Amino acid sequence: MPAVFRLVFALSLAGIALACLGLGVGSTGWRSLWQVWGDAAAWQIVWDVRLPRTLGAWLAGALLGLAGAVAQGLFRNALADPFLLGSASGATLAVALALAVMGLPLAAAGWLARLGLTGAAFAGALGGVLLALALAQGAQHTPRLLLAGVVAGYALGACKDLITLAAPDILQAMQLFMLGSSAFVGWAGCALMAAALAACLLAAWALARVLDALSLGEATARSLGLPLPAARAALVAVLALATGAAVAQTGLIAFVGLAAPHVVRQLAPVRHAWLLPLAALAGGTLLQAADIGARWLLTPQELPVGVLTATLGGGYLLWLMRQQARRE
Repeated sequence: MPAVFRLVFALSLAGIALACLGLGVGSTGWRSLWQVWGDAAAWQIVWDVRLPRTLGAWLAGALLGLAGAVAQGLFRNALADPFLLGSASGATLAVALALAVMGLPLAAAGWLARLGLTGAAFAGALGGVLLALALAQGAQHTPRLLLAGVVAGYALGACKDLITLAAPDILQAMQLFMLGSSAFVGWAGCALMAAALAACLLAAWALARVLDALSLGEATARSLGLPLPAARAALVAVLALATGAAVAQTGLIAFVGLAAPHVVRQLAPVRHAWLLPLAALAGGTLLQAADIGARWLLTPQELPVGVLTATLGGGYLLWLMRQQARRE
């Protein structure tokens, strides 16, 4: 990767992170950042709220970007995203169940209740992937696994709808989770996402050669003597862990995992050994930038970041489709 590209990327990331720290809802804004060393209240705002939110948004975006690159390589489809195997529907169902059992709104939940919701979302995301694997009878056949993921997503989504009909009081909290937000990420969530990102990056990088071979076709990958069944299972595990860790902390944030690998391929077409970490970097940067926009567009109110990423991601996909149509 060219040195100029690395420098520009690092400067952009630093600028976005600084803007995330400086922007706040209400009247505190940049003033809290300038007064952080002499004002205990400003220090608490920056250290306990803005810094974990900034780091958490980057980590969630990095996990989704990495998961998107793995999904697109595994399914050999540039439109694959991290939520393809039912993880999003599983997480949503689990959160709906937890909210219905607890019977309290998300904004009023204490730290123990939030920890329970985080664990429920993570378990639900992994459960959705396991259901897809069970329906597909393993990860050996990619088309069957893809179809099983779609079926699992619809089935789990229907169960979630039944729960919200039976307990309509949870609709507001469910809306916040489904639209996505980094506002509730704390230091514990950052630590969990950082550990998940390190593990997933290491495992995905070790399997980069398998993804390169799969991009050449199933027959070619098999002819190279690679252990495809075991490699597919490991890639699905990476996809499930990365997606589950991000969704558990920030809710459902669309298009980051889909767009981040596309951005990297547009700027620097590389093999998967480089694509995977670069997609993680791009995903973190994209979500941080979207978080800035979500806080700034409707000041003093805050727009759910998932709404902004879905809007921008849809426009980006339309632009890609138009570019591809022009080439044809």
